[in-house]
Amino acid sequence: MSTTTETGTTGIQLRGSGILLLITLCGAAFLEGIDIAMFNVALPVIRADLGLETTQLQWILSGYVVAYGGFMILGGRVGDRFGRRRVFLIALSVFIVFSMAGGFAEDGWMLVVARFATGIAAAFMMPAGLSIITTGFAEGSARNRAVLIYAGIGAAGFSLGLVAGGLLTAIGWRWVFFAPVVLGALILVGALTLIPRDTAERDRSPFDAAGAVALTAGIVMTVLAVEQASHGAWPTVIAATAGAIVALIVFGVRQRTAAAPIIPAAFLRSRALLRAYLGAGSLAAGFMGFQFIVVLYLQELRGWTALQTALAMVVMAIDAILAPTVTPRLVARFGTWPVAIGGLMFAALSFLLFLPVGPDWTYAMMFPSFLALGFAFTFAYGPLTIAATDGIADRDQGLTSGILYTFFQFGAAIGLAVTSAVLTIAVNAGSEPIDAYRAALWVPVGLAVLGVVVAFAGRPRRVA
Repeated sequence: MSTTTETGTTGIQLRGSGILLLITLCGAAFLEGIDIAMFNVALPVIRADLGLETTQLQWILSGYVVAYGGFMILGGRVGDRFGRRRVFLIALSVFIVFSMAGGFAEDGWMLVVARFATGIAAAFMMPAGLSIITTGFAEGSARNRAVLIYAGIGAAGFSLGLVAGGLLTAIGWRWVFFAPVVLGALILVGALTLIPRDTAERDRSPFDAAGAVALTAGIVMTVLAVEQASHGAWPTVIAATAGAIVALIVFGVRQRTAAAPIIPAAFLRSRALLRAYLGAGSLAAGFMGFQFIVVLYLQELRGWTALQTALAMVVMAIDAILAPTVTPRLVARFGTWPVAIGGLMFAALSFLLFLPVGPDWTYAMMFPSFLALGFAFTFAYGPLTIAATDGIADRDQGLTSGILYTFFQFGAAIGLAVTSAVLTIAVNAGSEPIDAYRAALWVPVGLAVLGVVVAFAGRPRRVA
Protein backbone atom coordinates (compact mmCIF):
# COMPACT_ATOMS: atom_id res chain seq x y z
CA MET A 1 0.00 0.00 0.00
CA SER A 2 1.34 3.38 -0.92
CA THR A 3 1.28 6.03 1.76
CA THR A 4 0.72 8.88 -0.65
CA THR A 5 -1.94 9.58 -3.21
CA GLU A 6 -1.22 9.04 -6.87
CA THR A 7 -3.41 11.71 -8.35
CA GLY A 8 -1.11 14.64 -7.69
CA THR A 9 -2.75 17.98 -8.31
CA THR A 10 -4.66 16.82 -11.38
CA GLY A 11 -8.23 15.65 -11.29
CA ILE A 12 -11.84 16.73 -11.63
CA GLN A 13 -12.77 20.12 -10.22
CA LEU A 14 -16.05 21.10 -8.56
CA ARG A 15 -17.47 22.93 -11.54
CA GLY A 16 -19.41 22.10 -14.68
CA SER A 17 -19.43 18.39 -15.40
CA GLY A 18 -17.65 17.75 -12.10
CA ILE A 19 -20.66 19.07 -10.20
CA LEU A 20 -23.02 16.92 -12.29
CA LEU A 21 -20.87 13.86 -11.62
CA LEU A 22 -20.91 14.56 -7.90
CA ILE A 23 -24.70 15.00 -7.96
CA THR A 24 -25.01 11.60 -9.64
CA LEU A 25 -22.80 9.84 -7.10
CA CYS A 26 -24.51 11.65 -4.22
CA GLY A 27 -27.79 10.42 -5.66
CA ALA A 28 -26.57 6.84 -5.25
CA ALA A 29 -25.60 7.49 -1.62
CA PHE A 30 -28.98 9.13 -1.04
CA LEU A 31 -30.70 6.18 -2.71
CA GLU A 32 -29.01 3.69 -0.38
CA GLY A 33 -29.83 5.74 2.72
CA ILE A 34 -33.44 6.44 1.82
CA ASP A 35 -34.04 2.82 0.80
CA ILE A 36 -33.06 1.48 4.23
CA ALA A 37 -35.08 4.08 6.13
CA MET A 38 -38.23 3.76 4.03
CA PHE A 39 -38.22 0.01 4.33
CA ASN A 40 -37.88 0.07 8.11
CA VAL A 41 -40.95 2.31 8.40
CA ALA A 42 -43.00 0.07 6.09
CA LEU A 43 -42.31 -3.26 7.84
CA PRO A 44 -45.45 -3.34 10.06
CA VAL A 45 -47.73 -2.58 7.10
CA ILE A 46 -46.01 -5.23 4.94
CA ARG A 47 -46.47 -7.76 7.70
CA ALA A 48 -50.18 -7.03 8.01
CA ASP A 49 -50.81 -7.08 4.25
CA LEU A 50 -48.96 -10.31 3.47
CA GLY A 51 -49.71 -12.05 6.76
CA LEU A 52 -46.05 -12.64 7.53
CA GLU A 53 -44.80 -14.44 10.61
CA THR A 54 -42.31 -12.76 12.92
CA THR A 55 -39.49 -14.99 11.64
CA GLN A 56 -40.18 -14.02 8.04
CA LEU A 57 -40.31 -10.34 8.91
CA GLN A 58 -37.03 -10.64 10.80
CA TRP A 59 -35.27 -12.27 7.86
CA ILE A 60 -36.54 -9.66 5.43
CA LEU A 61 -34.69 -7.11 7.53
CA SER A 62 -31.74 -9.36 8.38
CA GLY A 63 -31.19 -10.37 4.76
CA TYR A 64 -30.29 -6.84 3.71
CA VAL A 65 -28.18 -6.12 6.79
CA VAL A 66 -26.16 -9.34 6.51
CA ALA A 67 -25.58 -9.00 2.75
CA TYR A 68 -24.72 -5.32 2.91
CA GLY A 69 -22.32 -5.64 5.81
CA GLY A 70 -20.79 -8.91 4.65
CA PHE A 71 -19.94 -8.13 1.04
CA MET A 72 -18.64 -4.58 1.45
CA ILE A 73 -14.90 -5.29 1.51
CA LEU A 74 -15.18 -7.72 -1.38
CA GLY A 75 -17.20 -5.13 -3.29
CA GLY A 76 -14.56 -2.48 -2.75
CA ARG A 77 -11.73 -4.79 -3.79
CA VAL A 78 -13.55 -5.94 -6.92
CA GLY A 79 -14.02 -2.30 -7.93
CA ASP A 80 -10.29 -1.65 -7.49
CA ARG A 81 -9.45 -4.70 -9.55
CA PHE A 82 -12.00 -4.73 -12.36
CA GLY A 83 -12.97 -1.06 -12.69
CA ARG A 84 -15.08 1.13 -10.44
CA ARG A 85 -17.30 2.50 -13.21
CA ARG A 86 -18.15 -1.00 -14.39
CA VAL A 87 -18.85 -2.27 -10.87
CA PHE A 88 -20.92 0.80 -10.00
CA LEU A 89 -23.12 0.49 -13.09
CA ILE A 90 -23.67 -3.25 -12.69
CA ALA A 91 -24.41 -2.96 -8.97
CA LEU A 92 -26.84 -0.08 -9.50
CA SER A 93 -28.63 -2.07 -12.21
CA VAL A 94 -28.97 -5.09 -9.92
CA PHE A 95 -30.24 -2.81 -7.15
CA ILE A 96 -32.95 -1.47 -9.48
CA VAL A 97 -34.02 -4.90 -10.75
CA PHE A 98 -34.42 -6.45 -7.32
CA SER A 99 -36.11 -3.36 -5.88
CA MET A 100 -38.71 -3.77 -8.59
CA ALA A 101 -38.97 -7.48 -7.82
CA GLY A 102 -39.63 -6.64 -4.17
CA GLY A 103 -42.44 -4.32 -5.18
CA PHE A 104 -44.22 -7.18 -6.99
CA ALA A 105 -43.59 -9.76 -4.26
CA GLU A 106 -46.56 -11.74 -2.99
CA ASP A 107 -44.78 -13.97 -0.47
CA GLY A 108 -42.31 -13.46 2.34
CA TRP A 109 -39.54 -15.54 0.75
CA MET A 110 -39.63 -13.30 -2.35
CA LEU A 111 -39.04 -10.25 -0.17
CA VAL A 112 -36.16 -12.01 1.62
CA VAL A 113 -34.47 -12.79 -1.72
CA ALA A 114 -35.08 -9.27 -3.02
CA ARG A 115 -33.64 -7.61 0.07
CA PHE A 116 -30.62 -9.92 0.20
CA ALA A 117 -29.84 -9.19 -3.45
CA THR A 118 -30.24 -5.42 -3.03
CA GLY A 119 -27.96 -5.63 0.02
CA ILE A 120 -25.23 -7.27 -2.04
CA ALA A 121 -25.75 -4.71 -4.82
CA ALA A 122 -25.41 -1.85 -2.33
CA ALA A 123 -22.25 -3.46 -0.92
CA PHE A 124 -20.63 -3.23 -4.37
CA MET A 125 -22.15 0.13 -5.34
CA MET A 126 -21.23 2.20 -2.29
CA PRO A 127 -17.44 1.57 -2.16
CA ALA A 128 -17.28 2.04 -5.92
CA GLY A 129 -19.09 5.38 -5.71
CA LEU A 130 -16.91 6.75 -2.93
CA SER A 131 -13.68 5.57 -4.60
CA ILE A 132 -14.72 7.22 -7.88
CA ILE A 133 -14.78 10.48 -5.92
CA THR A 134 -11.51 9.92 -4.06
CA THR A 135 -9.65 8.92 -7.22
CA GLY A 136 -11.34 11.34 -9.59
CA PHE A 137 -11.56 14.71 -7.87
CA ALA A 138 -8.46 16.84 -7.50
CA GLU A 139 -6.54 16.20 -4.31
CA GLY A 140 -7.03 18.85 -1.64
CA SER A 141 -9.99 21.14 -1.13
CA ALA A 142 -11.95 19.88 -4.18
CA ARG A 143 -11.74 16.27 -3.09
CA ASN A 144 -12.40 17.03 0.58
CA ARG A 145 -15.46 19.07 -0.23
CA ALA A 146 -16.74 16.41 -2.63
CA VAL A 147 -16.33 13.74 0.08
CA LEU A 148 -18.07 15.91 2.66
CA ILE A 149 -20.99 16.61 0.34
CA TYR A 150 -21.24 12.92 -0.52
CA ALA A 151 -21.24 11.86 3.14
CA GLY A 152 -23.75 14.55 4.12
CA ILE A 153 -26.22 13.65 1.37
CA GLY A 154 -25.95 9.96 2.21
CA ALA A 155 -26.68 10.58 5.88
CA ALA A 156 -29.52 12.93 5.00
CA GLY A 157 -31.03 10.20 2.83
CA PHE A 158 -31.60 8.11 5.92
CA SER A 159 -33.23 10.95 7.86
CA LEU A 160 -35.45 12.04 4.99
CA GLY A 161 -36.20 8.42 4.18
CA LEU A 162 -38.07 8.08 7.45
CA VAL A 163 -40.46 10.81 6.34
CA ALA A 164 -40.69 9.54 2.76
CA GLY A 165 -41.35 6.05 4.03
CA GLY A 166 -44.22 7.24 6.17
CA LEU A 167 -45.78 9.12 3.28
CA LEU A 168 -45.34 6.33 0.73
CA THR A 169 -46.57 3.66 3.11
CA ALA A 170 -49.75 5.67 3.58
CA ILE A 171 -50.29 5.38 -0.19
CA GLY A 172 -49.22 1.74 -0.42
CA TRP A 173 -46.20 -0.15 0.89
CA ARG A 174 -45.17 -1.32 -2.59
CA TRP A 175 -44.18 2.25 -3.40
CA VAL A 176 -41.39 1.87 -0.86
CA PHE A 177 -39.85 -0.50 -3.42
CA PHE A 178 -40.96 1.28 -6.58
CA ALA A 179 -39.72 4.76 -5.56
CA PRO A 180 -36.06 3.58 -5.43
CA VAL A 181 -36.57 2.07 -8.90
CA VAL A 182 -37.50 5.47 -10.33
CA LEU A 183 -34.68 7.27 -8.52
CA GLY A 184 -32.20 4.53 -9.40
CA ALA A 185 -33.11 4.70 -13.09
CA LEU A 186 -32.44 8.46 -13.14
CA ILE A 187 -29.09 7.93 -11.43
CA LEU A 188 -28.19 5.18 -13.89
CA VAL A 189 -28.80 7.48 -16.86
CA GLY A 190 -26.57 10.14 -15.30
CA ALA A 191 -23.89 7.60 -14.39
CA LEU A 192 -23.69 6.21 -17.93
CA THR A 193 -23.10 9.72 -19.22
CA LEU A 194 -20.98 11.34 -16.53
CA ILE A 195 -18.78 8.73 -14.85
CA PRO A 196 -15.50 8.71 -16.79
CA ARG A 197 -13.83 5.55 -17.96
CA ASP A 198 -11.50 4.09 -15.36
CA THR A 199 -8.10 5.72 -15.65
CA ALA A 200 -6.75 5.21 -12.13
CA GLU A 201 -4.16 2.51 -11.58
CA ARG A 202 -5.66 -0.90 -10.96
CA ASP A 203 -4.20 -3.67 -8.87
CA ARG A 204 -2.75 -6.16 -11.38
CA SER A 205 -1.48 -8.64 -8.80
CA PRO A 206 -3.07 -12.14 -8.59
CA PHE A 207 -6.54 -11.99 -7.06
CA ASP A 208 -6.72 -14.05 -3.88
CA ALA A 209 -10.13 -15.60 -4.48
CA ALA A 210 -9.84 -18.02 -1.54
CA GLY A 211 -8.99 -15.19 0.85
CA ALA A 212 -11.83 -13.07 -0.51
CA VAL A 213 -14.35 -15.88 -0.03
CA ALA A 214 -13.08 -16.62 3.49
CA LEU A 215 -13.16 -12.95 4.52
CA THR A 216 -16.63 -12.39 3.09
CA ALA A 217 -17.96 -15.54 4.75
CA GLY A 218 -16.39 -14.52 8.06
CA ILE A 219 -17.91 -11.05 7.97
CA VAL A 220 -21.31 -12.36 6.84
CA MET A 221 -21.35 -14.87 9.71
CA THR A 222 -20.18 -12.25 12.23
CA VAL A 223 -22.80 -9.70 11.17
CA LEU A 224 -25.43 -12.46 11.20
CA ALA A 225 -24.45 -13.50 14.73
CA VAL A 226 -24.61 -9.94 16.06
CA GLU A 227 -27.86 -9.13 14.23
CA GLN A 228 -29.57 -12.33 15.37
CA ALA A 229 -28.44 -11.73 18.95
CA SER A 230 -30.65 -8.64 18.96
CA HIS A 231 -33.62 -10.96 18.31
CA GLY A 232 -32.56 -13.61 20.83
CA ALA A 233 -32.13 -16.29 18.15
CA TRP A 234 -29.36 -18.06 20.08
CA PRO A 235 -29.07 -21.30 18.01
CA THR A 236 -28.44 -19.15 14.94
CA VAL A 237 -26.01 -16.96 16.89
CA ILE A 238 -23.98 -19.98 18.04
CA ALA A 239 -23.87 -21.54 14.58
CA ALA A 240 -22.97 -18.24 12.91
CA THR A 241 -20.25 -17.54 15.47
CA ALA A 242 -18.67 -20.94 14.90
CA GLY A 243 -18.79 -20.40 11.14
CA ALA A 244 -17.25 -16.94 11.50
CA ILE A 245 -14.36 -18.29 13.57
CA VAL A 246 -13.55 -20.97 11.01
CA ALA A 247 -13.80 -18.57 8.06
CA LEU A 248 -11.66 -15.90 9.72
CA ILE A 249 -9.00 -18.48 10.63
CA VAL A 250 -8.86 -19.45 6.95
CA PHE A 251 -8.64 -15.76 6.05
CA GLY A 252 -5.76 -15.31 8.50
CA VAL A 253 -3.89 -18.21 6.92
CA ARG A 254 -4.42 -16.72 3.46
CA GLN A 255 -3.13 -13.36 4.69
CA ARG A 256 0.15 -15.05 5.58
CA THR A 257 0.50 -17.39 2.62
CA ALA A 258 -1.10 -15.68 -0.40
CA ALA A 259 1.19 -13.89 -2.83
CA ALA A 260 -1.22 -10.94 -2.89
CA PRO A 261 -3.60 -11.08 0.12
CA ILE A 262 -7.02 -9.48 -0.27
CA ILE A 263 -6.08 -6.86 2.36
CA PRO A 264 -2.48 -5.59 2.14
CA ALA A 265 -0.58 -5.98 5.40
CA ALA A 266 0.00 -2.23 5.62
CA PHE A 267 -3.75 -1.70 6.13
CA LEU A 268 -3.73 -3.96 9.17
CA ARG A 269 -0.73 -2.14 10.68
CA SER A 270 -1.98 1.42 10.15
CA ARG A 271 -3.10 3.01 13.41
CA ALA A 272 -4.38 6.04 11.50
CA LEU A 273 -6.73 3.95 9.38
CA LEU A 274 -7.84 1.84 12.32
CA ARG A 275 -8.71 5.02 14.22
CA ALA A 276 -10.86 6.26 11.34
CA TYR A 277 -12.62 2.91 10.96
CA LEU A 278 -13.31 2.59 14.70
CA GLY A 279 -14.54 6.18 14.87
CA ALA A 280 -17.04 5.48 12.10
CA GLY A 281 -18.11 2.26 13.78
CA SER A 282 -18.72 3.96 17.13
CA LEU A 283 -20.73 6.74 15.47
CA ALA A 284 -22.98 4.21 13.73
CA ALA A 285 -23.29 2.04 16.84
CA GLY A 286 -24.39 4.91 19.05
CA PHE A 287 -26.79 6.29 16.46
CA MET A 288 -28.50 2.96 15.79
CA GLY A 289 -28.97 2.19 19.48
CA PHE A 290 -30.24 5.70 20.16
CA GLN A 291 -32.68 5.68 17.27
CA PHE A 292 -34.02 2.29 18.39
CA ILE A 293 -34.85 3.62 21.85
CA VAL A 294 -36.28 6.91 20.56
CA VAL A 295 -38.63 5.14 18.12
CA LEU A 296 -39.88 2.80 20.85
CA TYR A 297 -40.34 5.70 23.25
CA LEU A 298 -42.28 7.86 20.81
CA GLN A 299 -44.42 5.14 19.22
CA GLU A 300 -45.02 2.63 22.00
CA LEU A 301 -44.97 4.82 25.09
CA ARG A 302 -46.23 8.10 23.65
CA GLY A 303 -48.46 6.70 20.90
CA TRP A 304 -46.97 8.73 18.04
CA THR A 305 -47.40 7.51 14.47
CA ALA A 306 -44.45 6.48 12.31
CA LEU A 307 -44.81 9.70 10.31
CA GLN A 308 -44.90 11.87 13.45
CA THR A 309 -41.76 10.11 14.69
CA ALA A 310 -39.99 10.65 11.39
CA LEU A 311 -40.92 14.34 11.30
CA ALA A 312 -39.64 14.75 14.86
CA MET A 313 -36.24 13.36 13.88
CA VAL A 314 -35.93 15.03 10.47
CA VAL A 315 -33.89 17.85 12.02
CA MET A 316 -30.98 15.42 12.00
CA ALA A 317 -30.85 15.90 8.22
CA ILE A 318 -29.37 19.34 8.86
CA ASP A 319 -26.05 17.77 7.92
CA ALA A 320 -27.16 17.86 4.27
CA ILE A 321 -27.00 21.66 4.54
CA LEU A 322 -24.03 22.10 6.85
CA ALA A 323 -21.72 19.33 5.59
CA PRO A 324 -21.15 20.94 2.16
CA THR A 325 -20.98 24.53 3.47
CA VAL A 326 -19.59 24.72 7.01
CA THR A 327 -17.58 21.51 7.45
CA PRO A 328 -15.13 22.15 4.55
CA ARG A 329 -14.20 25.50 6.07
CA LEU A 330 -13.66 23.96 9.48
CA VAL A 331 -11.53 21.16 8.02
CA ALA A 332 -9.44 23.68 6.09
CA ARG A 333 -8.99 25.79 9.21
CA PHE A 334 -8.48 23.19 11.95
CA GLY A 335 -7.73 19.92 10.15
CA THR A 336 -9.64 16.69 9.66
CA TRP A 337 -9.27 15.11 13.09
CA PRO A 338 -10.15 18.09 15.30
CA VAL A 339 -13.42 18.46 13.37
CA ALA A 340 -14.11 14.72 13.53
CA ILE A 341 -13.50 14.68 17.27
CA GLY A 342 -15.91 17.59 17.66
CA GLY A 343 -18.54 15.61 15.78
CA LEU A 344 -18.05 12.55 17.96
CA MET A 345 -18.39 14.75 21.05
CA PHE A 346 -21.68 16.10 19.68
CA ALA A 347 -22.89 12.49 19.42
CA ALA A 348 -22.10 11.90 23.09
CA LEU A 349 -23.81 15.18 23.98
CA SER A 350 -26.92 14.18 22.01
CA PHE A 351 -27.33 10.92 23.88
CA LEU A 352 -26.61 12.52 27.26
CA LEU A 353 -29.26 15.18 26.64
CA PHE A 354 -31.87 12.46 26.13
CA LEU A 355 -30.95 10.47 29.24
CA PRO A 356 -33.38 12.31 31.59
CA VAL A 357 -36.30 11.59 29.21
CA GLY A 358 -39.65 11.51 30.97
CA PRO A 359 -43.03 10.01 30.02
CA ASP A 360 -44.46 13.44 29.19
CA TRP A 361 -41.54 15.23 27.54
CA THR A 362 -42.50 17.91 25.02
CA TYR A 363 -40.88 18.01 21.61
CA ALA A 364 -39.04 21.16 22.65
CA MET A 365 -37.30 19.10 25.33
CA MET A 366 -36.25 16.45 22.79
CA PHE A 367 -35.19 18.89 20.09
CA PRO A 368 -31.70 19.75 21.45
CA SER A 369 -30.76 16.07 21.43
CA PHE A 370 -31.90 15.56 17.83
CA LEU A 371 -30.16 18.76 16.72
CA ALA A 372 -26.91 17.74 18.41
CA LEU A 373 -27.04 14.40 16.58
CA GLY A 374 -27.41 16.28 13.31
CA PHE A 375 -24.27 18.25 14.22
CA ALA A 376 -22.54 14.96 15.05
CA PHE A 377 -23.01 13.64 11.53
CA THR A 378 -22.19 17.06 10.09
CA PHE A 379 -18.77 17.18 11.71
CA ALA A 380 -17.85 13.49 12.15
CA TYR A 381 -19.07 11.39 9.23
CA GLY A 382 -17.44 13.30 6.39
CA PRO A 383 -14.09 13.98 8.13
CA LEU A 384 -13.85 10.33 9.19
CA THR A 385 -14.40 9.38 5.55
CA ILE A 386 -11.58 11.74 4.55
CA ALA A 387 -9.33 10.24 7.24
CA ALA A 388 -10.01 6.74 5.91
CA THR A 389 -9.24 7.63 2.28
CA ASP A 390 -6.63 10.40 2.43
CA GLY A 391 -3.12 9.27 1.56
CA ILE A 392 -4.25 5.92 0.15
CA ALA A 393 -3.05 4.83 -3.28
CA ASP A 394 -5.69 5.00 -6.02
CA ARG A 395 -5.49 1.24 -6.53
CA ASP A 396 -6.62 0.71 -2.89
CA GLN A 397 -9.36 3.35 -2.62
CA GLY A 398 -12.18 0.85 -3.12
CA LEU A 399 -10.72 -1.39 -0.44
CA THR A 400 -10.45 1.33 2.19
CA SER A 401 -13.96 2.53 1.29
CA GLY A 402 -15.26 -1.01 1.72
CA ILE A 403 -13.55 -1.42 5.09
CA LEU A 404 -14.93 1.93 6.26
CA TYR A 405 -18.50 1.00 5.30
CA THR A 406 -18.07 -2.45 6.87
CA PHE A 407 -17.11 -0.88 10.19
CA PHE A 408 -20.05 1.49 9.91
CA GLN A 409 -22.50 -1.35 9.22
CA PHE A 410 -20.96 -3.67 11.78
CA GLY A 411 -21.00 -0.89 14.37
CA ALA A 412 -24.68 -0.29 13.68
CA ALA A 413 -25.43 -3.99 14.19
CA ILE A 414 -23.50 -4.09 17.47
CA GLY A 415 -25.11 -0.89 18.76
CA LEU A 416 -28.59 -2.21 18.02
CA ALA A 417 -27.90 -5.64 19.50
CA VAL A 418 -26.39 -4.39 22.76
CA THR A 419 -28.98 -1.67 23.26
CA SER A 420 -31.79 -4.15 22.62
CA ALA A 421 -30.23 -6.63 25.05
CA VAL A 422 -29.96 -4.06 27.85
CA LEU A 423 -33.56 -2.97 27.26
CA THR A 424 -34.76 -6.58 27.41
CA ILE A 425 -32.84 -7.25 30.62
CA ALA A 426 -34.28 -4.12 32.24
CA VAL A 427 -37.85 -5.02 31.22
CA ASN A 428 -37.48 -8.61 32.41
CA ALA A 429 -36.16 -7.30 35.74
CA GLY A 430 -39.47 -5.51 36.25
CA SER A 431 -38.45 -1.96 35.34
CA GLU A 432 -41.06 0.48 34.15
CA PRO A 433 -40.80 1.20 30.39
CA ILE A 434 -39.38 4.70 30.88
CA ASP A 435 -36.76 3.38 33.33
CA ALA A 436 -35.85 0.60 30.91
CA TYR A 437 -35.39 3.17 28.13
CA ARG A 438 -33.11 5.25 30.35
CA ALA A 439 -31.03 2.19 31.22
CA ALA A 440 -30.66 1.23 27.54
CA LEU A 441 -29.68 4.80 26.60
CA TRP A 442 -26.43 4.34 28.52
CA VAL A 443 -25.28 2.02 25.73
CA PRO A 444 -25.22 4.78 23.04
CA VAL A 445 -23.61 7.11 25.57
CA GLY A 446 -20.85 4.61 26.29
CA LEU A 447 -20.28 3.89 22.59
CA ALA A 448 -20.04 7.59 21.79
CA VAL A 449 -17.55 8.19 24.61
CA LEU A 450 -15.51 5.24 23.34
CA GLY A 451 -15.41 6.86 19.90
CA VAL A 452 -14.12 10.10 21.38
CA VAL A 453 -11.42 8.25 23.34
CA VAL A 454 -10.31 6.34 20.23
CA ALA A 455 -10.16 9.55 18.20
CA PHE A 456 -8.12 11.33 20.87
CA ALA A 457 -5.71 8.43 21.34
CA GLY A 458 -2.89 9.76 19.21
CA ARG A 459 -4.20 11.71 16.26
CA PRO A 460 -2.39 10.85 13.03
CA ARG A 461 -0.14 13.40 11.37
CA ARG A 462 -1.45 15.11 8.28
CA VAL A 463 -0.31 13.66 4.99
CA ALA A 464 2.00 16.12 3.30
